[in-house]
Amino acid sequence: MFNPFPVVLADYRRNRLLVATTMALVALAVAMGIAVIAQERALRQGNARAADDFDLLVGAPGSPTQLVLTSVYLKLQSIPLLSGEVLERISRTRGVRYAAPIAFGDNWQGHPIVGTITAFANRDGHLPPTEGRLFTQRGEAVVGASVPLALGTRIQPAHGQQQTHDEEDEQDEAHDHHHALSYTVVGRLPPRHNAWDSAILVPVEDVWAIHELPSGHAEGEKHIGPPWDATQLPGVPAIAVKPESVAAAYGLRGQLRTHESMALFPAEVLNELYSTLGNVRDLMSLLALTAQVLVVIAILMALLTGFLARARQFAVLRAIGASARYIFIVIWLEVSLLVAAGATLGLVLGYGASWLLMQWIAPKAGFTMPVSLGEEELRLVAALVAAGLLIALLPGWLSLRRSIAEGLKN
Repeated sequence: MFNPFPVVLADYRRNRLLVATTMALVALAVAMGIAVIAQERALRQGNARAADDFDLLVGAPGSPTQLVLTSVYLKLQSIPLLSGEVLERISRTRGVRYAAPIAFGDNWQGHPIVGTITAFANRDGHLPPTEGRLFTQRGEAVVGASVPLALGTRIQPAHGQQQTHDEEDEQDEAHDHHHALSYTVVGRLPPRHNAWDSAILVPVEDVWAIHELPSGHAEGEKHIGPPWDATQLPGVPAIAVKPESVAAAYGLRGQLRTHESMALFPAEVLNELYSTLGNVRDLMSLLALTAQVLVVIAILMALLTGFLARARQFAVLRAIGASARYIFIVIWLEVSLLVAAGATLGLVLGYGASWLLMQWIAPKAGFTMPVSLGEEELRLVAALVAAGLLIALLPGWLSLRRSIAEGLKN
C-alpha cells in the first residue's frame, strides 16, 4: 500500500459526525480571531480616511471629541461657536492656505446642508466635481456622491438635522423662513467614502442668512467667501484650516490654542479612540486565543478517542501488509487535513462576518470601513494549522507503539 488517500477518505465517510464537528470547531476558533483583527483594522482605516480632509481643525474651547465628531463625521450636535473675529484673523494668518468656516443647522430629507467656501468644497483644487461645477454664487449647491439629486434640481432646506419632510409638509410650512431660500444643484463631488458623501455643500453666506445672521460682507456686496468683513462675521461652529506645510500646521496649532479657540489635528483625537479600542481589542483577542486553546484541546481529545475506537482497523491494515509508516501517514493526514480545511473555512467565515458587520455599521458611522485580510490574520491561520500538524503527530506516534496483536485484541 502506497496511496494513503483512499483510506483517509473512507475514514472520513465512516466518521462524518467527527469530521464535521472537528472542522466546525476549528472554523469557529479561526473565524473569531479573524473577525476581531479585521474589524479593528477596518475601523482604524475608515477613521483615518474620514479625517484626511481635515489637516487642522479649530473650534471654540470645549470637547475635542465633540468637535471632531461634529465636523469630521457630521454627527451633528450643539457645540460652542467661534467668534467671527477669530475666523477673519485666521484667514489672514501667515502659513494658512485657506480657513474654511463650517456651518450647520439645516437638512434636505436627512442630508445635512453645510455652509462653507469653495476652497474647502474642492479641497483646494484636489477634489474637482465629477459632474457640473462648484457653487459660484449664493443659492447654488454642490452635493456629495451619495446624495440622490440631479444637476439642476431645486431644493428647499428644512430646519434641523434629523428631520425629513415630504412635499405636503413643505407646503404646510410655505411661510416658514427656511423656505424663503432655495438651492439649485450645480455640481456633484467624487466619492470620499465618508460622511461628507451624504452632505450638501452651499455658500456659508446662505446658511448665515437663512438664520438671520450677518453675511460676513459689507452691505450690498454680492461675492461669496473671503475676504471677510470682520464687523459682519457671525460665529461659526468650526474652521477647517489648510496649512501651507507640515511645519506651518504645527506652528498654527500652537498659535491658535488660546482662551478664544482650540486647535487640533483630528488624528490626536483618533489616537485616544484607538487606545480605548486597543484595550477592547486585546480583550477580544484574549477571548479568541482562549477559544482556540480550548478547540485544540477538544480536537486532541476527540482524535484520541477516535484513534482508540479504530485501533482494530489499523491493526488489520498492518496484518494484511501495511507498514507502520503507512499507518502513521494515514492518521497524520486525517488530522492535518481536517485542521487545514477547518482553518481555511474559518478564514472565509471570519472575513465574511467582518464584511457583513462593517456593511451594517458603516451607514450608522457615516464612513466606509474597508475590510481586508492582512498578514496578522494569515499568521493566525498558519499558527493554528501548524498546531494541528503537531497535534496530528500524537495519535500517529501512539499507533507506532501498539503491536498488531494488541490492536487485534480490541
